[in-house]
Amino acid sequence: MPLAPVSLYLHIPFCVRRCPYCNFYSTTNLELRRDFTAAMVRAIEKAPLEGRIARTIYFGGGTPSLLGESLITVLEAVRRRLPVEETAEITLEANPGTVEPRLLLQLRQAGFNRISFGLQAGDEEGLKRLGRIHTADQGRQAVELARQAGFENISVDIMLATPGQDVPTARRLAEQAADLGVPHISAYLLKVEPDTPFGRQGIQDLCPDEDQTADIYLEVCRTLEEGGFGHYEISNFARLGFESRHNRAYWLLEDYLGIGPAAYSCMNGERFHFPPDLKAFVERENPWSLRQEDGPGGDGEELLMLSLRLGEGLNLSRWAKAGFSPEELRKKAAPMVRAGLCGMDEHRLWLTDEGFLLSNSIITALLP
Repeated sequence: MPLAPVSLYLHIPFCVRRCPYCNFYSTTNLELRRDFTAAMVRAIEKAPLEGRIARTIYFGGGTPSLLGESLITVLEAVRRRLPVEETAEITLEANPGTVEPRLLLQLRQAGFNRISFGLQAGDEEGLKRLGRIHTADQGRQAVELARQAGFENISVDIMLATPGQDVPTARRLAEQAADLGVPHISAYLLKVEPDTPFGRQGIQDLCPDEDQTADIYLEVCRTLEEGGFGHYEISNFARLGFESRHNRAYWLLEDYLGIGPAAYSCMNGERFHFPPDLKAFVERENPWSLRQEDGPGGDGEELLMLSLRLGEGLNLSRWAKAGFSPEELRKKAAPMVRAGLCGMDEHRLWLTDEGFLLSNSIITALLP
Protein backbone atom coordinates (compact mmCIF):
# COMPACT_ATOMS: atom_id res chain seq x y z
CA MET A 1 0.00 0.00 0.00
CA PRO A 2 1.20 3.55 -0.70
CA LEU A 3 2.26 5.62 2.27
CA ALA A 4 -0.39 8.00 3.65
CA PRO A 5 0.63 11.67 3.37
CA VAL A 6 0.75 13.89 6.45
CA SER A 7 1.62 17.51 7.14
CA LEU A 8 3.93 18.24 10.07
CA TYR A 9 3.76 21.39 12.18
CA LEU A 10 6.73 22.07 14.48
CA HIS A 11 6.10 24.77 17.09
CA ILE A 12 9.18 26.80 18.03
CA PRO A 13 8.00 28.92 20.99
CA PHE A 14 10.85 31.47 21.32
CA CYS A 15 10.64 35.23 20.82
CA VAL A 16 13.03 38.10 21.49
CA ARG A 17 10.02 40.04 22.74
CA ARG A 18 6.33 39.20 22.71
CA CYS A 19 4.28 41.42 20.40
CA PRO A 20 1.46 43.17 22.29
CA TYR A 21 -1.25 41.72 20.02
CA CYS A 22 -0.02 38.12 20.00
CA ASN A 23 -2.04 35.38 21.67
CA PHE A 24 0.11 32.43 20.55
CA TYR A 25 2.15 30.48 23.07
CA SER A 26 5.74 31.73 23.26
CA THR A 27 8.51 32.59 25.69
CA THR A 28 11.45 34.99 25.81
CA ASN A 29 13.56 32.48 27.79
CA LEU A 30 16.08 31.83 25.03
CA GLU A 31 18.38 29.87 27.35
CA LEU A 32 16.18 26.81 26.88
CA ARG A 33 16.78 26.57 23.11
CA ARG A 34 19.37 23.79 23.33
CA ASP A 35 17.25 21.65 25.68
CA PHE A 36 14.21 22.35 23.52
CA THR A 37 16.00 21.16 20.38
CA ALA A 38 16.89 17.88 22.12
CA ALA A 39 13.26 17.48 23.28
CA MET A 40 11.97 18.11 19.75
CA VAL A 41 14.28 15.39 18.41
CA ARG A 42 12.97 12.96 21.06
CA ALA A 43 9.38 13.87 20.24
CA ILE A 44 9.95 13.38 16.52
CA GLU A 45 11.59 10.00 17.10
CA LYS A 46 8.55 8.80 19.09
CA ALA A 47 5.87 10.48 16.96
CA PRO A 48 2.90 8.37 15.73
CA LEU A 49 3.97 8.41 12.08
CA GLU A 50 4.15 4.75 11.06
CA GLY A 51 3.22 4.25 7.42
CA ARG A 52 3.32 7.98 6.67
CA ILE A 53 5.16 10.24 4.27
CA ALA A 54 5.63 13.96 4.96
CA ARG A 55 3.97 16.13 2.31
CA THR A 56 4.60 19.49 4.04
CA ILE A 57 6.72 20.54 7.02
CA TYR A 58 6.06 23.88 8.71
CA PHE A 59 8.24 25.50 11.40
CA GLY A 60 5.98 28.02 13.15
CA GLY A 61 6.10 30.00 16.35
CA GLY A 62 7.05 32.09 18.13
CA THR A 63 10.02 33.09 16.04
CA PRO A 64 11.47 29.85 14.63
CA SER A 65 14.45 31.65 13.08
CA LEU A 66 15.76 32.20 16.65
CA LEU A 67 16.63 28.48 16.74
CA GLY A 68 19.37 29.19 14.18
CA GLU A 69 21.30 26.20 12.86
CA SER A 70 19.40 23.92 15.25
CA LEU A 71 16.52 24.14 12.77
CA ILE A 72 18.59 21.86 10.54
CA THR A 73 19.00 19.40 13.44
CA VAL A 74 15.22 19.23 13.82
CA LEU A 75 14.65 18.83 10.07
CA GLU A 76 17.22 16.04 9.92
CA ALA A 77 15.37 14.27 12.75
CA VAL A 78 12.19 14.43 10.67
CA ARG A 79 13.97 12.90 7.67
CA ARG A 80 15.25 10.05 9.86
CA ARG A 81 11.78 9.40 11.27
CA LEU A 82 9.79 9.16 8.03
CA PRO A 83 10.13 9.60 4.28
CA VAL A 84 9.70 13.13 2.96
CA GLU A 85 8.20 13.68 -0.47
CA GLU A 86 10.75 14.90 -3.00
CA THR A 87 8.56 17.91 -3.73
CA ALA A 88 7.61 18.55 -0.08
CA GLU A 89 6.96 22.16 0.93
CA ILE A 90 9.25 22.98 3.89
CA THR A 91 8.41 26.36 5.43
CA LEU A 92 10.14 28.53 8.02
CA GLU A 93 8.50 31.51 9.72
CA ALA A 94 11.02 34.26 10.40
CA ASN A 95 11.26 37.71 11.88
CA PRO A 96 13.24 40.01 9.54
CA GLY A 97 15.32 41.16 12.50
CA THR A 98 16.62 37.65 13.23
CA VAL A 99 18.07 36.45 9.91
CA GLU A 100 21.46 36.89 8.28
CA PRO A 101 22.89 35.68 4.95
CA ARG A 102 24.88 32.71 6.25
CA LEU A 103 21.93 31.20 8.13
CA LEU A 104 19.56 31.67 5.19
CA LEU A 105 22.00 29.95 2.85
CA GLN A 106 22.49 27.04 5.28
CA LEU A 107 18.72 26.59 5.65
CA ARG A 108 18.16 26.63 1.91
CA GLN A 109 20.92 24.08 1.36
CA ALA A 110 19.42 21.87 4.11
CA GLY A 111 16.11 21.67 2.24
CA PHE A 112 14.00 24.57 3.47
CA ASN A 113 12.28 25.88 0.34
CA ARG A 114 9.69 28.37 1.61
CA ILE A 115 10.11 31.27 4.05
CA SER A 116 7.46 33.51 5.58
CA PHE A 117 8.46 36.90 6.99
CA GLY A 118 6.29 38.73 9.50
CA LEU A 119 6.50 42.29 8.17
CA GLN A 120 3.12 43.44 9.59
CA ALA A 121 3.70 47.11 8.74
CA GLY A 122 5.75 49.04 6.19
CA ASP A 123 6.79 52.15 8.11
CA GLU A 124 8.66 52.83 11.33
CA GLU A 125 5.69 54.31 13.18
CA GLY A 126 3.46 51.36 12.36
CA LEU A 127 6.13 48.84 13.33
CA LYS A 128 6.77 50.58 16.65
CA ARG A 129 3.05 50.70 17.40
CA LEU A 130 2.82 46.94 16.85
CA GLY A 131 5.84 46.23 19.04
CA ARG A 132 7.94 44.75 16.23
CA ILE A 133 11.71 44.41 16.70
CA HIS A 134 12.66 45.05 13.06
CA THR A 135 12.74 48.19 10.94
CA ALA A 136 11.09 48.73 7.56
CA ASP A 137 14.50 48.54 5.89
CA GLN A 138 15.27 45.25 7.63
CA GLY A 139 12.00 43.88 6.31
CA ARG A 140 12.90 44.72 2.72
CA GLN A 141 16.48 43.52 3.18
CA ALA A 142 15.36 40.17 4.65
CA VAL A 143 13.30 39.42 1.55
CA GLU A 144 16.24 40.24 -0.70
CA LEU A 145 18.66 38.17 1.43
CA ALA A 146 16.30 35.18 1.24
CA ARG A 147 16.12 35.57 -2.54
CA GLN A 148 19.93 35.70 -2.77
CA ALA A 149 20.13 32.53 -0.65
CA GLY A 150 18.01 30.70 -3.23
CA PHE A 151 14.48 31.02 -1.83
CA GLU A 152 11.93 31.56 -4.59
CA ASN A 153 8.83 30.80 -2.51
CA ILE A 154 8.75 33.82 -0.18
CA SER A 155 5.71 35.03 1.75
CA VAL A 156 5.19 38.19 3.78
CA ASP A 157 2.55 38.95 6.41
CA ILE A 158 0.89 42.34 6.71
CA MET A 159 -1.64 43.43 9.32
CA LEU A 160 -4.88 45.31 8.63
CA ALA A 161 -7.18 47.45 10.80
CA THR A 162 -4.35 48.42 13.13
CA PRO A 163 -4.43 51.57 15.29
CA GLY A 164 -4.58 54.68 13.10
CA GLN A 165 -4.80 52.77 9.82
CA ASP A 166 -7.22 53.96 7.13
CA VAL A 167 -8.00 52.87 3.58
CA PRO A 168 -5.19 54.83 1.85
CA THR A 169 -2.51 53.65 4.31
CA ALA A 170 -3.74 50.03 4.05
CA ARG A 171 -3.62 50.25 0.26
CA ARG A 172 -0.05 51.58 0.39
CA LEU A 173 0.94 48.75 2.72
CA ALA A 174 -0.46 46.18 0.29
CA GLU A 175 1.33 47.88 -2.61
CA GLN A 176 4.60 47.91 -0.66
CA ALA A 177 4.27 44.17 0.00
CA ALA A 178 3.52 43.45 -3.66
CA ASP A 179 6.43 45.64 -4.78
CA LEU A 180 8.82 43.30 -2.93
CA GLY A 181 8.25 40.81 -5.74
CA VAL A 182 7.12 38.00 -3.44
CA PRO A 183 4.63 35.39 -4.73
CA HIS A 184 2.58 35.13 -1.52
CA ILE A 185 1.06 37.71 0.84
CA SER A 186 -0.96 37.10 4.00
CA ALA A 187 -3.12 40.04 5.09
CA TYR A 188 -4.56 39.52 8.57
CA LEU A 189 -7.15 41.67 10.28
CA LEU A 190 -5.94 42.63 13.76
CA LYS A 191 -8.03 40.87 16.36
CA VAL A 192 -7.55 42.34 19.83
CA GLU A 193 -7.69 39.44 22.29
CA PRO A 194 -8.61 40.28 25.91
CA ASP A 195 -5.64 38.44 27.43
CA THR A 196 -2.95 40.42 25.57
CA PRO A 197 -1.28 43.77 26.30
CA PHE A 198 -3.37 45.34 23.51
CA GLY A 199 -6.53 43.95 25.11
CA ARG A 200 -5.62 45.21 28.56
CA GLN A 201 -4.66 48.63 27.19
CA GLY A 202 -8.00 49.07 25.42
CA ILE A 203 -6.20 49.55 22.11
CA GLN A 204 -9.41 48.59 20.29
CA ASP A 205 -10.63 52.17 20.78
CA LEU A 206 -7.80 53.39 18.52
CA CYS A 207 -8.51 50.88 15.76
CA PRO A 208 -10.82 51.36 12.76
CA ASP A 209 -14.47 50.61 13.49
CA GLU A 210 -16.38 47.77 11.83
CA ASP A 211 -17.34 49.73 8.70
CA GLN A 212 -13.83 51.14 8.27
CA THR A 213 -12.35 47.67 8.74
CA ALA A 214 -14.60 46.34 5.98
CA ASP A 215 -13.50 49.14 3.65
CA ILE A 216 -9.83 48.46 4.45
CA TYR A 217 -10.17 44.73 3.82
CA LEU A 218 -12.01 45.13 0.52
CA GLU A 219 -9.53 47.75 -0.71
CA VAL A 220 -6.59 45.47 0.06
CA CYS A 221 -8.36 42.58 -1.68
CA ARG A 222 -8.88 44.73 -4.78
CA THR A 223 -5.32 46.03 -4.72
CA LEU A 224 -3.73 42.57 -4.53
CA GLU A 225 -6.15 40.94 -6.97
CA GLU A 226 -5.51 43.70 -9.52
CA GLY A 227 -1.80 43.12 -8.91
CA GLY A 228 -2.07 39.51 -10.08
CA PHE A 229 -2.56 37.74 -6.76
CA GLY A 230 -5.27 35.12 -6.44
CA HIS A 231 -7.42 35.49 -3.33
CA TYR A 232 -7.35 31.82 -2.44
CA GLU A 233 -8.26 32.06 1.28
CA ILE A 234 -9.83 34.70 3.53
CA SER A 235 -6.48 36.23 4.51
CA ASN A 236 -4.15 34.82 1.87
CA PHE A 237 -3.17 35.87 -1.64
CA ALA A 238 -0.79 34.10 -4.00
CA ARG A 239 0.46 34.07 -7.53
CA LEU A 240 -0.53 30.91 -9.37
CA GLY A 241 1.23 27.85 -7.97
CA PHE A 242 2.45 29.55 -4.77
CA GLU A 243 -0.53 28.89 -2.50
CA SER A 244 0.51 27.55 0.92
CA ARG A 245 0.21 23.78 0.59
CA HIS A 246 0.62 23.32 4.34
CA ASN A 247 -2.22 25.64 5.30
CA ARG A 248 -4.45 24.14 2.61
CA ALA A 249 -4.03 20.81 4.39
CA TYR A 250 -5.74 22.33 7.45
CA TRP A 251 -8.58 23.86 5.43
CA LEU A 252 -9.17 20.65 3.46
CA LEU A 253 -9.27 18.54 6.66
CA GLU A 254 -6.22 16.50 5.72
CA ASP A 255 -4.17 14.79 8.44
CA TYR A 256 -1.61 16.93 10.23
CA LEU A 257 0.61 16.31 13.26
CA GLY A 258 1.76 19.13 15.53
CA ILE A 259 4.87 18.71 17.66
CA GLY A 260 5.97 21.14 20.39
CA PRO A 261 4.31 22.93 23.32
CA ALA A 262 0.82 24.17 22.36
CA ALA A 263 0.92 22.32 19.00
CA TYR A 264 -2.38 20.80 17.82
CA SER A 265 -3.01 17.74 15.65
CA CYS A 266 -5.78 16.04 13.70
CA MET A 267 -4.95 12.48 12.69
CA ASN A 268 -7.31 9.73 11.57
CA GLY A 269 -10.32 11.78 12.65
CA GLU A 270 -9.01 12.41 16.17
CA ARG A 271 -7.80 15.72 17.60
CA PHE A 272 -5.14 16.06 20.32
CA HIS A 273 -2.53 18.57 21.47
CA PHE A 274 0.49 19.29 23.64
CA PRO A 275 -0.16 21.61 26.60
CA PRO A 276 1.38 25.10 26.43
CA ASP A 277 4.19 24.21 28.84
CA LEU A 278 7.76 24.47 27.55
CA LYS A 279 9.28 23.34 30.86
CA ALA A 280 7.27 20.11 30.88
CA PHE A 281 8.01 19.46 27.21
CA VAL A 282 11.75 19.86 27.75
CA GLU A 283 11.89 17.75 30.91
CA ARG A 284 9.95 14.69 29.70
CA GLU A 285 12.01 11.84 28.31
CA ASN A 286 9.01 11.05 26.14
CA PRO A 287 7.19 14.33 25.38
CA TRP A 288 4.23 12.34 24.01
CA SER A 289 3.33 11.42 27.59
CA LEU A 290 1.96 15.00 27.72
CA ARG A 291 -0.53 14.35 24.90
CA GLN A 292 -4.04 15.59 25.65
CA GLU A 293 -7.05 14.27 23.73
CA ASP A 294 -9.54 16.70 22.16
CA GLY A 295 -12.09 14.24 20.77
CA PRO A 296 -13.15 13.50 17.19
CA GLY A 297 -12.46 15.93 14.36
CA GLY A 298 -13.59 16.49 10.81
CA ASP A 299 -17.39 16.62 11.22
CA GLY A 300 -19.81 18.43 8.93
CA GLU A 301 -19.54 21.71 10.80
CA GLU A 302 -15.76 21.73 10.39
CA LEU A 303 -16.02 20.74 6.74
CA LEU A 304 -18.32 23.67 6.03
CA MET A 305 -16.42 26.17 8.16
CA LEU A 306 -12.95 25.32 6.81
CA SER A 307 -13.98 24.88 3.17
CA LEU A 308 -15.64 28.28 3.10
CA ARG A 309 -12.37 29.89 4.19
CA LEU A 310 -11.03 28.98 0.75
CA GLY A 311 -11.70 30.92 -2.42
CA GLU A 312 -12.65 27.67 -4.14
CA GLY A 313 -15.26 27.06 -1.44
CA LEU A 314 -17.12 23.90 -0.53
CA ASN A 315 -17.17 20.98 -2.94
CA LEU A 316 -20.83 19.91 -3.00
CA SER A 317 -19.98 16.31 -3.86
CA ARG A 318 -17.84 16.14 -0.74
CA TRP A 319 -20.72 17.68 1.23
CA ALA A 320 -23.01 14.92 -0.05
CA LYS A 321 -20.47 12.19 0.77
CA ALA A 322 -20.37 13.56 4.33
CA GLY A 323 -24.10 12.77 4.57
CA PHE A 324 -25.62 16.21 3.95
CA SER A 325 -28.02 17.53 1.34
CA PRO A 326 -26.54 19.86 -1.30
CA GLU A 327 -30.07 20.92 -2.25
CA GLU A 328 -30.88 22.01 1.28
CA LEU A 329 -27.62 23.95 1.35
CA ARG A 330 -28.51 25.61 -1.97
CA LYS A 331 -31.85 26.77 -0.57
CA LYS A 332 -30.20 28.29 2.51
CA ALA A 333 -27.50 29.96 0.42
CA ALA A 334 -29.83 31.42 -2.24
CA PRO A 335 -30.56 34.71 -0.40
CA MET A 336 -26.84 35.19 0.26
CA VAL A 337 -26.05 34.60 -3.41
CA ARG A 338 -28.60 37.27 -4.35
CA ALA A 339 -26.99 39.63 -1.82
CA GLY A 340 -23.56 39.11 -3.41
CA LEU A 341 -22.11 37.36 -0.37
CA CYS A 342 -21.82 33.89 -1.94
CA GLY A 343 -21.31 32.34 -5.33
CA MET A 344 -22.72 28.97 -6.32
CA ASP A 345 -22.63 26.68 -9.35
CA GLU A 346 -23.33 23.03 -10.01
CA HIS A 347 -20.26 21.85 -8.13
CA ARG A 348 -19.31 24.44 -5.50
CA LEU A 349 -20.45 27.03 -2.98
CA TRP A 350 -18.03 29.83 -2.15
CA LEU A 351 -17.86 33.20 -0.41
CA THR A 352 -17.14 36.47 -2.21
CA ASP A 353 -14.76 39.06 -0.77
CA GLU A 354 -17.79 40.74 0.82
CA GLY A 355 -18.92 37.37 2.13
CA PHE A 356 -15.55 36.69 3.74
CA LEU A 357 -16.18 39.68 6.01
CA LEU A 358 -19.35 38.01 7.31
CA SER A 359 -18.10 34.43 7.19
CA ASN A 360 -18.97 33.53 10.78
CA SER A 361 -22.61 34.56 10.50
CA ILE A 362 -22.94 33.04 7.02
CA ILE A 363 -21.53 29.70 8.16
CA THR A 364 -23.85 29.70 11.18
CA ALA A 365 -26.83 30.29 8.90
CA LEU A 366 -25.77 27.49 6.52
CA LEU A 367 -25.15 24.80 9.14
CA PRO A 368 -27.53 21.80 8.96
